[in-house]
Amino acid sequence: MTACDSIQAEQKSITKAKILNGDNYGELYDQGKLRTYYLYTPKSYNPDRPMPLVLVFHGDEGNGRSISNVTRFNELADKKGFIVVYPDGIDQKWSLRGNAQGRVDDVSFVNVLINDLKQQINIDSHKIYATGFSRGAILTQALACKLPDKISAFASVAGSLPVRLKSNCQPRTSISMLTINGTNDRDVLYEGDDHTQRGALLSISDMVDFWRSHDQCTSSNESPNFSKDKVKTAIYTGCSGNSEVWQLAVVNGGHFWPGGSSTDKSLNKFNAKLGLNASETIWNFFQSHSS
Repeated sequence: MTACDSIQAEQKSITKAKILNGDNYGELYDQGKLRTYYLYTPKSYNPDRPMPLVLVFHGDEGNGRSISNVTRFNELADKKGFIVVYPDGIDQKWSLRGNAQGRVDDVSFVNVLINDLKQQINIDSHKIYATGFSRGAILTQALACKLPDKISAFASVAGSLPVRLKSNCQPRTSISMLTINGTNDRDVLYEGDDHTQRGALLSISDMVDFWRSHDQCTSSNESPNFSKDKVKTAIYTGCSGNSEVWQLAVVNGGHFWPGGSSTDKSLNKFNAKLGLNASETIWNFFQSHSS
């Protein structure tokens, strides 16, 4: 073993030791760029037992640590027993396609990240899940189109499917998708969005119809609503491959993570009355689906 090999082996063993519990910060090179992420492993993690992995993507101007604070997935990971990774976008943004201006393809990055994490921790390959907020939710929808063989279920909060992706979105497998949107969202409009910076987005009903159609769902159920009609819920079942499509519409809700942590007092009041915890709902949905 050369000195260089020895140093690399030492670094790898330190990384593995660190990953055994709690907060970890990792990095890797992809497409010529240094990428970073925040990783949380619950106290119950045992290197000899595979554990589910949840990927959580922040919105614009956020980062992995900030979305972990909002969603509180770490607390849930300790209670339920799963690993959470919160990747960081370059310049706090996500790019769905690389181009000549040096932008990266973040779908490709996520694929590389999953492979890299599998080398470091014992992940259950049949229980890898993705969720995101805002632009991170749009990335989650893109992952459903392009990485259905790697990820078992998806949850999109305050996001939709880009119009330009729709015609090319033909995953070979059925897709389990949960969507949560506020009917009064001013950033990702419920009726659809031709916002040039983000690119045109499908209306929420068109986005849900797209996934229902892809999955060939045969039945729908307007389930009992949370908190007296504050959340309208539709669950589409009888879909191919035991997939499901869930749609949660937060009546008069804005651009936010339901039940999330916030410094906005009015949002906290709204959340308290709403009684919906998006993170718990998402995990319950994920648990029902494995590949």
